[in-house]
Amino acid sequence: MDTVNIHEAKTQLSRLLARAAMGETVIIAKAGHPIAKLTPIDTPPASKARRLGFLKGDFQIPNDFDTMGSDEIAKMFDGDDRSSFCYWIRTPPPSSPTVPGRGC
Repeated sequence: MDTVNIHEAKTQLSRLLARAAMGETVIIAKAGHPIAKLTPIDTPPASKARRLGFLKGDFQIPNDFDTMGSDEIAKMFDGDDRSSFCYWIRTPPPSSPTVPGRGC
């Protein structure tokens, strides 16, 4: 484990990173006092890093997934239901004048 000062670490950063990638640990010191440790990151092998398809077969997406709830959504925007989004946009507060062109 080598110790380098900050100035050397700044000028030799690429080399120090290469050494860390090879498994070495480097201590960075300021005025002789260690302040940081440059170490390699333990990463899993590439074969274990990706887990695409690990839930395959555990659940199914319905065929109507893209249109599920479209009737309810349309009713909320277009219907006369007081809980709809458009009702609250179209209905101005009692103290404010009606703004032309506002609403759904």
